[in-house]
Amino acid sequence: MTPLQLLGLILLFVVVRLVIATRPKPEQQGRTLSVVREYLDAFIVAGGVALILIAFVVRTFYIPSGSMEPTLQIDDVLLVNELQYRFQNPQPLQIAVFKPPIPSSNDFIKRVMGVPGETFSIRNGKVIVNGKALNEPYIAQPPDYDLEIKNCQIIVDGIPLESPPADVPPRSRWQSCDRIPDGYYFMMGDNRNNSEDSHIWGFLPRKDFVGHALFRFWPPRRIGFFAH
Repeated sequence: MTPLQLLGLILLFVVVRLVIATRPKPEQQGRTLSVVREYLDAFIVAGGVALILIAFVVRTFYIPSGSMEPTLQIDDVLLVNELQYRFQNPQPLQIAVFKPPIPSSNDFIKRVMGVPGETFSIRNGKVIVNGKALNEPYIAQPPDYDLEIKNCQIIVDGIPLESPPADVPPRSRWQSCDRIPDGYYFMMGDNRNNSEDSHIWGFLPRKDFVGHALFRFWPPRRIGFFAH
């Protein structure tokens, strides 16, 4: 339901409520309609809260591709908390929606794999953060490329990403040339070898995050919250 449709439903409840409130009625009818008014009041309040949530706090997000399989499937529909990242920084392993640092008419959804200040590399199919290989039961298959962050560059299979088009900040923006710089994140799809992510377009700036994907409500057989 779109915000406009929800608003129309709320207005309908309000009109019915006003009609009931102003219509003359016998005593018995009055008790019945009093109960009806209470239910309608609850619907109006709930609808108003839902409208505020949809407009300012949460949004729906449709999965158009297989880049996050097996965690997210094509045609899944999610609820995304757009308020959280206004007050908190993205955390490791969260699934996040963001505006990609490459030309695109759509938002992207990937997993936060590296945060500012961390060392990050990929070797022999393993993601290594701060010297520790991650256990990743959620991925489709191990990455078939190696990657390292050093000399203020992102190096994939021995070749540095070019900036532009990749988002790799100039050396002056790095606090340490072998760690993710402040204000930037490393994003990856769970379908590692079929994902247009940070190993192609570089870091994601903090300002481009849209929201934290929290809950899948479609299809019904896959309803549920995410682990991170």
